[in-house]
Amino acid sequence: MKYRRLGKTNLDISVIGIGTWQYGGEWGKDFGQFEVDAILDKANEEGINFLDTAECYGDHLSESLIGDYLSRNNREDWIVATKFGHHFHGNFERTRHWNANEVLKQLDASLKALRTDYIDLYQAHSCTDEEFNNDELWTMLDKQVEKGKIRNLGISLRSNEESYQTDNASEVNAGAIQVVYNRLDRKPEENIFPSSQKQNLGVLARVPLASGYLSGKYKPGATFRADDVRSKHDSEETAILLKQVEEIHKNEVPEGVPMATWALAWVLRHPAVTAVIPGCKTPEQVELNAKAALLAEDNHPQSQK
Repeated sequence: MKYRRLGKTNLDISVIGIGTWQYGGEWGKDFGQFEVDAILDKANEEGINFLDTAECYGDHLSESLIGDYLSRNNREDWIVATKFGHHFHGNFERTRHWNANEVLKQLDASLKALRTDYIDLYQAHSCTDEEFNNDELWTMLDKQVEKGKIRNLGISLRSNEESYQTDNASEVNAGAIQVVYNRLDRKPEENIFPSSQKQNLGVLARVPLASGYLSGKYKPGATFRADDVRSKHDSEETAILLKQVEEIHKNEVPEGVPMATWALAWVLRHPAVTAVIPGCKTPEQVELNAKAALLAEDNHPQSQK
């Protein structure tokens, strides 16, 4: 495994992380504790130390599954990121909660679910610019940093096209951003990445496998169960993307390299990107994803020697 400093934070994170939206039950599968334990055991074995979750992956369900694991293993071995701004009511049903008092309650609920007394990276979760422009909120969060409940603040961007929140990240003491970036969606290269590099922000690339489309497992015409978030995607657009994937596989992926491994390594090549956070449903997927670290460059601007 390779490690990079997450921008201006003091966190040295594995270039491959674990995204955990799937533990909340919206990716076509309900997870038991034993399954999450097996995934995180394999991650630890592979040298992965970064977990990304959220308050609304289930009603703190993903956090609770992770917290149960952390309570039986060494919390200090892990860098845990979670998010705020929503409340889960059912699959694909959420309400937005952004005033300072509501977010403080969310923070305490996340700490309880994660069975920890601190969160390494606490991220605003897909906020609008109006929700972002809230001095009372950021002042409250700064106070939680002073109290030690939060070690670093971040922003999980709602859009990978608008750079306003990235441009103003340092103003709210955020040291990292999270953005959708993959071989099929390169929009952040235009404005978000240059702004991040100028401010020395860490960059977490979510959806690096384009919702699994870049895994190489799906062909044009693939369908998904009703409880899988991909069933909400436009079917014609999905077919177009999967056709692109076939062309990429034929023309860009080296022979003998699994497409998923190549796709993760492709994202990690960008000098702004600190780490990728693919979702993992099995220990085997964790192992396959971890192999992408072997293809990551050693001379990256954020590399830790």
